[in-house]
Amino acid sequence: MTTEAPPLPAPALLIAPPGVYRPQHDTRLLTRALCREGVAPGSQVLDLGTGTGALSVAAARLGARVTAVDISWRAVLTARVNALAARQRIVVRRGDLTDAVPGRLFDLVVSNPPYVPSPTDRLPRRGPARSWDAGRDGRALVDRICDAAPSALRPGGALLLVHSGLCGTDATLERLERAGMKATIADRALIPLGPVLRSRLPWLRHEGLMTDENLEEVVVVRAEHA
Repeated sequence: MTTEAPPLPAPALLIAPPGVYRPQHDTRLLTRALCREGVAPGSQVLDLGTGTGALSVAAARLGARVTAVDISWRAVLTARVNALAARQRIVVRRGDLTDAVPGRLFDLVVSNPPYVPSPTDRLPRRGPARSWDAGRDGRALVDRICDAAPSALRPGGALLLVHSGLCGTDATLERLERAGMKATIADRALIPLGPVLRSRLPWLRHEGLMTDENLEEVVVVRAEHA
């Protein structure tokens, strides 16, 4: 059942300089799913597209050994600073998703990637939009994570992926199932539209993507090897 603005974990105190995604409701929703996962001390966690490192810090506080990855140098440096400020040991690498950790296997992969549909398939290479724009269907990064995560998981491991319902929840479930994963919706919430979506309402209406002009559904997908 979809709920509107459910209680969520309090966000950690993190710096978020311009150009690095500031933790928002989707981050907190994914953090709640992470906390429910029962992360065991010493388990290996991979955070893809770490941004400020918010999810990495949360996992490290649960006792996990965390590797965080981002393609943005600014995000890498921000995550390192936030890990130090939180007194958590996190390995932060610059790279393109799982290419940054070739051959490694993890107990849990978490990701809050760019997922906002935009009027063009050209992905920004710099600036704040780099952390949310994801092509016309919003799936430029979501699909790549669905394809790459299974080979980065140990037997019994799980993927937790958050994104907007605007980019197709069923498409994510189906893509993961085609990759040999058992996928379900772990959490979902209705949240007020942010400034980016509000600015794109005419285009979203034209594309038939927006059915409610006040709320956006955000989902957390959980997948494990079938």
